[in-house]
Amino acid sequence: MVTTHNLGFPRIGAKRELKSALEGFWKGETDAQSLQDTGRALRRHNWQTQQQLTWSPVGDFSLYDQVLDMSATLGNLPQRAIEAPGSELDAYFRVARGRSAGDIDGVSAGEMTKWFDTNYHYIVPEFHAGTRFRLNPQRLLSQLAEARENAVAAKPVLIGPVTYLWLGKAKDDSDPLELLEQLLPVYAELLRQLSAEGVEWVQIDEPILVTELDARWCHALSLSYHQLKACPVKLLLSSYFGPLGENLRLACDLPVAGLHLDAICAPQEPLRVADWLPGHKVLSLGVINGRNIWKTDLAATLDWLEPLHRKLGERLWLAPSCSLLHVPVDLDNETRLDPQIHSWLAFARQKLDELAVLAQGLDQGRAAVAEALADNQAALQSRRHSQRVTHPAVRDAVDQLTPELGQRRSAYPQRAALQAQQLQLPRFPTTTIGSFPQTTAIRQTRLKYRKGTLDETQYQARVKQEIAHCIEEQEALGLDVLVHGEAERNDMVEYFGEQLQGYTFSQFGWVQSYGSRCVKPPVLYGDITRTRPMTVDWICFAQSLTDKPLKGMLTGPVTLLNWSFVRDDQPRQASCRQLALAIRQEVLDLEQAGVGIIQIDEAALREGLPLRRSDWPQYLGWAIEAFRLAANGVSDQTQIHTHMCYSNFNDILPAIAAMDADVITIETSRSDMELLGAFEDFQYPNDIGPGVYDIHSPNIPSPEQIVALMEKAAEHIPPQRLWINPDCGLKTRSWDEVRPALQNMVAAARRLREA
Repeated sequence: MVTTHNLGFPRIGAKRELKSALEGFWKGETDAQSLQDTGRALRRHNWQTQQQLTWSPVGDFSLYDQVLDMSATLGNLPQRAIEAPGSELDAYFRVARGRSAGDIDGVSAGEMTKWFDTNYHYIVPEFHAGTRFRLNPQRLLSQLAEARENAVAAKPVLIGPVTYLWLGKAKDDSDPLELLEQLLPVYAELLRQLSAEGVEWVQIDEPILVTELDARWCHALSLSYHQLKACPVKLLLSSYFGPLGENLRLACDLPVAGLHLDAICAPQEPLRVADWLPGHKVLSLGVINGRNIWKTDLAATLDWLEPLHRKLGERLWLAPSCSLLHVPVDLDNETRLDPQIHSWLAFARQKLDELAVLAQGLDQGRAAVAEALADNQAALQSRRHSQRVTHPAVRDAVDQLTPELGQRRSAYPQRAALQAQQLQLPRFPTTTIGSFPQTTAIRQTRLKYRKGTLDETQYQARVKQEIAHCIEEQEALGLDVLVHGEAERNDMVEYFGEQLQGYTFSQFGWVQSYGSRCVKPPVLYGDITRTRPMTVDWICFAQSLTDKPLKGMLTGPVTLLNWSFVRDDQPRQASCRQLALAIRQEVLDLEQAGVGIIQIDEAALREGLPLRRSDWPQYLGWAIEAFRLAANGVSDQTQIHTHMCYSNFNDILPAIAAMDADVITIETSRSDMELLGAFEDFQYPNDIGPGVYDIHSPNIPSPEQIVALMEKAAEHIPPQRLWINPDCGLKTRSWDEVRPALQNMVAAARRLREA
């Protein structure tokens, strides 16, 4: 019989139950017991959903982040978080977001960055030369006990020791790999305790195996698993998000009981691994795409699985390619989706159904699943032949694009002089990234409009009231460059997708981005066309309310691509060029309407970067070309901004410079301006706005803190090229937090100008 299992399940809940529980706890509206009760209920429901599997994951559920959970399990929470009064849960949330419920004073939250090439954010482990690990297994053991109570065949999930060190950051000059020797005994003790609890298999994730590793990291992997092989459990070593490539032999030779590889990203590797893997090891294949929402071609998958099944027999395990954390929970909740498009999709629960069909087809033959295979093929054929997918006029327009369309008319120094003369901004100009608090009133207005209880005139009037309020607040604060606040926008990607043909949207397709923050990625199913201006009226209305310069706010083509569920029937770069053409049209309309500053956010540029450096040039080539195509049709006097958040830019600075944006704003508050050293070394030529206000924490920065950060920035970047801004949009914060934070930011700018 084929063994089936899952690497992880969405934990936020089909209706975002965990989000509500977390935010209620943080606000002091509920207690810790209520939060933990919600967690238990969600885990129980998740296990019931996965009951058809041979093995279900345990420990994949987190109240905030699985990497932070591993830090807590290893006793590696920063001292600043645990020395304040309170429980372990309080310390945990201090690392996650700077404070827990009831905290009066906050601490510095842990640095946050992207989980490999996904839109999920993890809390970066912190190391220093004196780091000592101490096992704290209670979270995992308690979830294991719950699983037993629910008759779950439990497979605990751990982040592997080498990946854990690779994900972290030393806060001094020490080398994280030097901590491996004292880390491995803690892992060994954890595995022994799991064995004592009756655990047979443990999934231990080492996704760094799909990256390019030098000899030291390869040796660390070999050393780790030769030491851990004595532990009395079976280890399933899991990699995902890419091919093993040159690490294939290393992975096959590691002394573990089984190996999981991502057969979606590396369809050529299963046959090689089946030949190389020793006869006593299990081969787990990720055969269902855990990161996109299209139906699997079940017949085609069986075509290549059947020979492997005959070869491996019971040594063949089947699973999704990676954790299903990256897809929505249940397609059955989507009652408003177009029926045809609905038939093309599979969310987390449906992906497990697909897995069951494949396993049954291998065990009992295709005749046993003939009806399911026929239904699957009908849906695939419907999509392939739908006239809604392909539009010749769009393809013709893209074919006529030329590289010259992505060139600014003059070099940056000439543009900067013209823009300075036109805008008349002070040194250290202050601005924000775009969005302002999304209040209950704003959300209710949009909801009533969607339900039809507000007509178009009423809706526009209410949104204009919110925009006017936002302009008044910014003028009172003394900001130099204003924004309209984005009251009309539910999400920076979904808003634009709703106005572009070729997109569709779910009601409950929520995916966790970090903590309680969820996004609802739109589904890019067809060729993209822009039929009308999307932002011009709102921006022009806002500009009419102030004499100060105001930014037009757009989402860039690469971010629209990377934060959508994208087509798998054409190359990603083809979809990106279509999106770039649509955004270019919007940029030119804004400029024609008199908008002198236009921000085109590319928050997800690095997110799409391949995990192997050898693949970077191709991606960066078409991604930067798409941004330039969208942005660079404007005159020299029009100032183009872009924003990027929570990414490491050191190694792609030539590509960022090639974007040729007049101003780039980036996250630097949690990382204490460390990133700017790379900009200095590269001699980055254009203006930079380093984020001085961590908007993912409720903590309010003081003027002194902001001044100190900007003084650090000025050590790397000439002051005349520095802007002052938060590190991201403010939609998730309240006005009570935003006002004092921005007041302090403006006060800091004044002090810097005086100095």
